[in-house]
Amino acid sequence: MCLCRKSWKQARTEGKTVNRDSSEEIHQKRFRRSQKKHDLPRKERREKGKIMKKAWWKESVVYQIYPRSFCDSNGDGIGDLKGITSKLDYLKELGIDVIWLSPVYKSPNDDNGYDISDYEDIMDEFGTMEDFDELLEQAHARGIRLVMDLVVNHTSDEHPWFLESRKSRDNPKRDYYIWRDPVDGHEPTNWGSAFSGSAWQWDQKTGQYYLHLFSKKQPDLNWDNQKVRRDIFDMMTRWCQKGIDGFRMDVISLISKPEVFADAPTNGGIYGAFDAVANGPHVHDYLQEMNREVLSRFDIMTVGETAGVTLDEAKKYANSQGTELGMVFQFEHVGLDEDPHVPYKWSTRKMPLVPLKENLTKWQLGLDGCAWNSLYFCNHDQPRIVSRLGDDSDQYRERSAKAIATVLHMMQGTPYVYQGEELGMTNVGFTSVDQFRDLESINAYHELTEKAGMDPADLLPKIAHKSRDNARTPMQWSDAPQAGFTSGRPWIDVNPNYVRVNAEEQMDRKDSVFHYYQKLIALRHSSDLIVYGHYQLLLAEDPDLFVYRRELDQRRMLVVANLSGHEREYEIPSDFAKGRVLIQNISEHDIHDGKLAPYEAYVLEV
Repeated sequence: MCLCRKSWKQARTEGKTVNRDSSEEIHQKRFRRSQKKHDLPRKERREKGKIMKKAWWKESVVYQIYPRSFCDSNGDGIGDLKGITSKLDYLKELGIDVIWLSPVYKSPNDDNGYDISDYEDIMDEFGTMEDFDELLEQAHARGIRLVMDLVVNHTSDEHPWFLESRKSRDNPKRDYYIWRDPVDGHEPTNWGSAFSGSAWQWDQKTGQYYLHLFSKKQPDLNWDNQKVRRDIFDMMTRWCQKGIDGFRMDVISLISKPEVFADAPTNGGIYGAFDAVANGPHVHDYLQEMNREVLSRFDIMTVGETAGVTLDEAKKYANSQGTELGMVFQFEHVGLDEDPHVPYKWSTRKMPLVPLKENLTKWQLGLDGCAWNSLYFCNHDQPRIVSRLGDDSDQYRERSAKAIATVLHMMQGTPYVYQGEELGMTNVGFTSVDQFRDLESINAYHELTEKAGMDPADLLPKIAHKSRDNARTPMQWSDAPQAGFTSGRPWIDVNPNYVRVNAEEQMDRKDSVFHYYQKLIALRHSSDLIVYGHYQLLLAEDPDLFVYRRELDQRRMLVVANLSGHEREYEIPSDFAKGRVLIQNISEHDIHDGKLAPYEAYVLEV
């Protein structure tokens, strides 16, 4: 079905790409047959003067798996590939189409796998390449595609390229990374690392600094070096030939560094570094080259994580001509609850609804007809949305989780579900820095308390609320010890509410968050209106209600959600008075009584 381990290793050793053979063609044809019920014919449709191209990845729902925290098959407390394979039937029942697999490559784990030491081998904790092959084959047998995380802005400092690069200034691999001389005895610029401290690390042996926008163990690659690009493209090609279905590209907007390195205003910091680097002078040239050399040769999905992206830049990255990527992740909406008085993102603020509506609407309207949206609130870097926008108390947790999901999944774009989101999993409520495992959270706590003088008692709740570890606690499978995630001691503590919030309980209960997500996903599979329809926001200034219309080919849809904890009055517009209810999160409520209960949501179609 997939390339055997011998041919995979042989191709790496010889530094060549592996040609497609008849077995891969058979695999691809078999997989496409299994997807026939979901894959609509590719065609162009003109609507209101705009051209919309259909594609399987536009009509899909993506489920992100963070392997370390999903399911542990061997009792070592760390999730693994066999654990994921054992849960494929669960994902099939949920109805998702695509798995986005966070990095499983060989890594020393300074940043939980986003520091890669070998792009073409599997981390020992996760299993073997044979385990990956089995996962890929079993996913495809169930009609589920698999997208890999591609981390090529940087490598681990233990990658063979960097080990060579730091040996001497004249090493053939020296120019694979970004080295600079000191300026006036200090770092070349004032840029800050995303994980605190300077973005420059001094190397005593060769007397230069190397750039790391993230951890000092994650040196940035030099994409201006054609050999670097060639090696990356060959590696990507081998993964595509192995049978994967696409790439999610980590911080891909940062790969092209400025031609002149200069200090950023306002003392640099991480925002200064990203402002200086994001959407660099050759980023679109390099992605177009990647598209020509790799992406356009395969029927795959691509999505770029694009820090610092603007609407105009997104139209280039995800243009409808398909010369770069399929879609991008933008971050404006998930930064709306930041506290301007605290450095970076740390805050306990509630996500404000009016700015959120304004931002999501900007992207819905701005990309309609010319690029494609990715729809998400949660991922491995974001706290749980029910704790940020909804109500994570026992009273309204499930209802608010359903309301938030309704708002997101009825928009134009490809929805992403992060593991546990379909259960309404919540933030943990960390009370000690010792509970954190995330490098970003730990470093920020120590830097801001020890160097910036912030009060630990004031800072800890802010970091606890926004820590990436909220998304990384183990998946809550059951009320068994450790939430059924492992028979051993988990690498990070399980959220204590697993005894009430778990998949086993929800799958047995028809009104659960799980079954609500199942309905949302099924609706998207059945409706071009939901996937491709045009969007219009209503009640833009209302602080509680998120209401919008969708329209396509004389069909119309109304999405209504009260994202507050109190009752609101609301009259259904007259043209939807006889609309058919597609879904509602309070089944017993008469939606025509002029009132919306706390966190009530429903969708009408005419």
